Amino acid sequence: MKYQIIGKNIPVTDAISSTIKKKMSRMEKFFLINEEVECRAVISIHGQAQKIEITIFLPMYPLRAEVEHEDLYAAIDLAVDKLVGQMRKLKTRMERNNDRESFARNVQFLEDAENNKDKDEKDIIVRAKSYYLQPMKIEEAITRMEALGHDFFLYLDKDDDRVSVVYIRREGGYGVIQAENQIA
Repeated sequence: MKYQIIGKNIPVTDAISSTIKKKMSRMEKFFLINEEVECRAVISIHGQAQKIEITIFLPMYPLRAEVEHEDLYAAIDLAVDKLVGQMRKLKTRMERNNDRESFARNVQFLEDAENNKDKDEKDIIVRAKSYYLQPMKIEEAITRMEALGHDFFLYLDKDDDRVSVVYIRREGGYGVIQAENQIA
């Protein structure tokens, strides 16, 4: 796994770096890690609290955890625990939906579908992303949304070729918004 450890308002010491790498090694039992899998950890200070954001860039299921705590090492532990929880949930879902192939094989052989692109333009657009809309069923879109830790996910519905957004409803459950026009 390739690591990128960034400190904002805090120097990244060898102790911090080695702790993050050691704790992240817990993730290796869930999937086949090669040198192409990237992990980015961003550490920052907010008043008395220290914040860590860890993102693992898997081709189809990027995982992300963000934790704020008074103790940086406790925050690292909590963030890794969140990632492990996400991986377990993802593994269970994939095994339930895809009984022919193991979880590790699915993660290993997934093709790159996201091409993330960050842009900063004054105060109007803070971040922009673009990616290829791969046809998928709603169950897979929900799985990806939860793996990312987002409240919504944009995808191309496999059944009717419509651009769709699945989202988490405040009242509980999920909602879907679909474009009226189909993609030819």
